[in-house]
Amino acid sequence: MFDRIDPEKFETLLEINTLINSNYGDATSLLTQILESATRLTAGEASSLILRNEEDGKLYFEIALGPKGRDVKKFVLNPGEGIAGWVADHNQSLIVNDVETDSRFYGDISKSIDFPTYSILAVPMVVREKCVGLFEIINKKDKKYFTQSDLQWLEIFAVQAAIAIENAKYLEKAREEIGYLRDQISTDKGYHVLIAKSPDIIEKLDLIDRVAKTDSSVLILGESGVGKELIAEQVHLRSNRKNKPFVRVNCAALPEGLLESELFGHVKGAFTDAVQNRRGRFELADGGTIFLDEIGDLPLKLQAKLLRVLQQKTYERVGSSDTVTVDVRIVAATNRDIDAQVKRGEFRSDLYYRLNVLPVYVPPLRQRKEDIPALAEFFLKKFSRETKKQFTGFTDQAIEHMLSYPWPGNVRELENAVERAVVIAKEKSIGARDLLIGDADTGRDEYRGKSLKDALAIFKKHFIASALEEHGWNQTETSKVLDIQRTYLSRLIKEFAIANPKE
Repeated sequence: MFDRIDPEKFETLLEINTLINSNYGDATSLLTQILESATRLTAGEASSLILRNEEDGKLYFEIALGPKGRDVKKFVLNPGEGIAGWVADHNQSLIVNDVETDSRFYGDISKSIDFPTYSILAVPMVVREKCVGLFEIINKKDKKYFTQSDLQWLEIFAVQAAIAIENAKYLEKAREEIGYLRDQISTDKGYHVLIAKSPDIIEKLDLIDRVAKTDSSVLILGESGVGKELIAEQVHLRSNRKNKPFVRVNCAALPEGLLESELFGHVKGAFTDAVQNRRGRFELADGGTIFLDEIGDLPLKLQAKLLRVLQQKTYERVGSSDTVTVDVRIVAATNRDIDAQVKRGEFRSDLYYRLNVLPVYVPPLRQRKEDIPALAEFFLKKFSRETKKQFTGFTDQAIEHMLSYPWPGNVRELENAVERAVVIAKEKSIGARDLLIGDADTGRDEYRGKSLKDALAIFKKHFIASALEEHGWNQTETSKVLDIQRTYLSRLIKEFAIANPKE
């Protein structure tokens, strides 16, 4: 197969095989090392690892090495375009030692980055007889020719890269499945999955880590729908009580008489429908945590009884004089201005001070925009599984629309919007109009709070996308109308991540 055995090359192969078997989780780092080794051992001046998009067949420069590597990564090749496109389509290696004489050579990239190309060695990466990408080595050093031995070595490296890519895909899929199972386990136990990307929420979770270790009461404040119940769950799950009950009570859902029985229980005959003894929520939560949602709606009579539980950990069931002792941590939440309620005499000041030992304010969704894309993606996966529909994600316009929308209903409204979009969407990607929020046509508030540079970038993106749509996403025709080079248009499309919604 080879003219002679090269110790350096075999040693490099052994090193990469060891890395593949031990560290394929960091696929980018591993692939970069494989490409660096392939470039060095074939004596190339520059190189690229190009991946093929399964859906549209386009070729993306995932890793590019050499003097113009950063510039090369901005380009995208259409199916069959250039020598790389030919290799991907035919699943066949190729040596071209004089590119100017080969009709398959696509010289626009070379000219655009001002890096002359004389020779190319290209080898496909094959997984289950399907090309997932390719290696491309540019210019043999000292103006020599690429040899058959170079090609054979590069094919070995391509096999290793394909293994690394496949392993990374399996790992990513396994992580998603493990994450889904973990989410399901949490949900089955009654807990919600908390998505936190914004600095504000991460800071709150750091505070909760410290708060959870105590038994002090916690008061959670914030607008309706911001996720106060999820924060309450985290207080419990990060505490020493995590293996004990977490009991939820909505204080606004029941009238005063029923709420007292719900919280503290009753004995048989205490009232007309009390046909048997019943344990209250406090008794059920013994040893664990009770979450009193909408505490601002708790009637004054029950506030006095709750204060006694906080101070003495005792109470009586409705209709009984026997004292019940419980060990319960109280976490309360409200969307009301509880300070104003105290001033108006609607909420006991002594109870307020006992509850407000460790206050936690959860900011509205509009003030933590970093959470919006992550939450939207989580809800999309959730409702896609439930409806058995497949989506590639959200369009850029949908993401921008969600980021500019004020979300008066907070996370609850976002969840409803995504669920609705999953039901009505007809394309593979969720579009802005599918969300049915605000005014998707005018993009209202899209530029609010943006710098001039960012606003111009948004305008350019919409302008180019509109021109592409008008000309059937034909880049050649669109570039003529916009009076720019086709390669520059291709670079802008990649830079702004503009995608054809019909693909």
